[in-house]
Amino acid sequence: MRRAGRVLTGVDRVEWAYLRALQNEPVPVFALIRAPLGYILLDSAGVAAIAPSLGGPAAGVAADAHRLRVWRTARRVSVARVPPALLGRMLQRRLPRGFAYLNVGHSNLTDRVMRTVRALGAHISVFVHDIIPLEYPEFQREGSVPPFAAMIERVGARADLVIYNSADTQRRTEARLDTPPAGIVAHLGTDMITATPQDIPEDVVTNRPFFLCVGTIEPRKNHAFLLDLWEGMGKGAPDLIIAGARGWKNEDVFSRLDALPSDGRIHEVAGLGDGALAALMDRASGVLFPSHAEGFGMPAVEAAARGVPVIVNDLEVFREVLGDIPVYASVSDRYLWINKIKELAEADRQASKQPTFVAPTWDAHFKAVLRLT
Repeated sequence: MRRAGRVLTGVDRVEWAYLRALQNEPVPVFALIRAPLGYILLDSAGVAAIAPSLGGPAAGVAADAHRLRVWRTARRVSVARVPPALLGRMLQRRLPRGFAYLNVGHSNLTDRVMRTVRALGAHISVFVHDIIPLEYPEFQREGSVPPFAAMIERVGARADLVIYNSADTQRRTEARLDTPPAGIVAHLGTDMITATPQDIPEDVVTNRPFFLCVGTIEPRKNHAFLLDLWEGMGKGAPDLIIAGARGWKNEDVFSRLDALPSDGRIHEVAGLGDGALAALMDRASGVLFPSHAEGFGMPAVEAAARGVPVIVNDLEVFREVLGDIPVYASVSDRYLWINKIKELAEADRQASKQPTFVAPTWDAHFKAVLRLT
């Protein structure tokens, strides 16, 4: 709800997939929304009313206007609205006994909500996407690490089941918990998006070899490394398209991007829809992921599923999910990155196409997870 009208991030995509899956289950589904003045509860009809508006930005509608419209709809179709102190009474009156509580987005895992649903006897399932804020606090927004640490502690203390996107995430999380709850690893599904080349902005050059980097421009994604590589390759470098919104604590990278010449080899573009990103992937000589850390790496999996060459930092989670499909290159080895980029830029696009990668599916994910929730 907070991000309605914006391009979906990785966690947003997971929430969206769960919303669709739960709507198709043969049991009632309710949505608990944390509002500025308390809580809003939707029943199945209310969920159906707002769900179509949560799948990404609406064409021709500003994000703020879209979000306001969604909130107004939620209030109109709600079955109950209460201040925080009455949360327990509302849930007890409105929900069937033995309900299951799922939180799959790292949001609103407050002590009040978890304590309340626990007191009502709910089975609590929580999705932990990663614990990167605890492992790399230097990459996080100011003040964001302590709340995240407290959230993970609450998950360890109150959850009945923790859903992990990778065995790597499970291992790292459980090492931080005194008594880890039951856990299940279920790789995220991959949506094969239809490419819409017509949605690529006119000023984005795609008629010569280019590489693509997808993701929020934040320190963890290590865009500085790519800027250094392109600086080292000089005038003979292929194009690099950096697709993603600007994030936080990355002023040096932002300054470098702002200083780039408009007719240079590096291009920054934000706000692309899924179809435009899919079209860029299909046309790219390769997709690059020099991230310092990932919980799953959804864009890398999507690129591999489309048969696009992928170069990734040598992270354990990439090896777990992608096997021998990518080129693994440590970010400590710039020469290897440069050589592989030049090889792919010079290769015939079809000849460089990766072996068929069978991507994880949402159907398999939910068959594994929902029987335990």
